[in-house]
Amino acid sequence: MKETPNSTSAHSELTRPQSKTELFTTFSKMALKGFGGVLAVVQLDLVDRKRWMTQTQFVEEWSVAQIMPGPNVVNLCLMIGGRYFGIQGAMAALAGLICIPLVLVLALAILFGGVSDSPYAQGALRGMGAVAAGLITATGLKLTHALPHNAMGLGACVLFAVLTFVGVGLLRLPLAWVLLGLGSLACGFAYYKLARATLSEKTGSQT
Repeated sequence: MKETPNSTSAHSELTRPQSKTELFTTFSKMALKGFGGVLAVVQLDLVDRKRWMTQTQFVEEWSVAQIMPGPNVVNLCLMIGGRYFGIQGAMAALAGLICIPLVLVLALAILFGGVSDSPYAQGALRGMGAVAAGLITATGLKLTHALPHNAMGLGACVLFAVLTFVGVGLLRLPLAWVLLGLGSLACGFAYYKLARATLSEKTGSQT
């Protein structure tokens, strides 16, 4: 990917987790704050607060985590923990993400079982669903700022995004087929663009 001055300076200001304990506590806090979905909290903490990655890096790694089997945020925490501290770091990040929320969810499930038929409880769940949808939408719009730095270019990114929305949201095509079809095309096009950029750089350096 061709670096811009802004992205280069952003890379130089990046930090990294100092220990497996920091990984555990960071992902524990993310999980506790992730009401209605962790995506918004993960992006805010990893990119804006901790500065463990740039916006562009987050979009790229989230894309990989999204298409792999399993919960996407779990895949992402395993990738981040494993990058810095190997398998132990991956397990520390995963433990931080699931341990405390697991206890809380079990306790809430026991308490909610007694009032699950109440109209107030049902209304509260519908309200939280609307907030969760708003959080995901807002985060998705925020992540679009990284698209101009994508190797494919902004136009191609928008085209693939629209085609994916049409395929999954309107035509109701199976997600696996959309990922295999459009995902393969996008990967191939990005590889082509990167290869052309590398070739042009080599040609320019030789002249």
